[in-house]
Amino acid sequence: MSRLQLALNVSDLHEAIEFYSKLFATEPAKLRPGYANFAVTEPPLKLVLVETPKARGQGVSGALNHLGVEVFSTDEVVAATARLQEEGLATSIQEETTCCYAVQDKVWVNDPDGVSWEVYTVLADAPADSALEGDGSCCAAEQDNAEPATVAQCC
Repeated sequence: MSRLQLALNVSDLHEAIEFYSKLFATEPAKLRPGYANFAVTEPPLKLVLVETPKARGQGVSGALNHLGVEVFSTDEVVAATARLQEEGLATSIQEETTCCYAVQDKVWVNDPDGVSWEVYTVLADAPADSALEGDGSCCAAEQDNAEPATVAQCC
């Protein structure tokens, strides 16, 4: 089983938590300074909120941080990586990376317009001192092949 991840930049984390808690009738599964995530049961969704004060007024395109598909094992990440590479997509692999308050295995790809997608699994929770870096990002990916994928996001 998998679920879609939607990571949004929000200008006011408290205000966004209040709104999304009401919208999806659930409280955040994880809350850290400048960060919250929801494990929404229905619809199956991992909603991530990243506080970015400049996000207000940018609309949908400015609010999008990145997209992802959460899977439930490293084997599924490995299988997705192989499939994406077989399709000729530039991938960026991260193993046991700590970001957004979790230890994760993941693979990144970018769509033709540069929108970042990750397929990832959470291996463990990470302590609160693994906070987001000052620019709102917390993971840097190294490219495995010649076509660069810009990855400055994670969750």
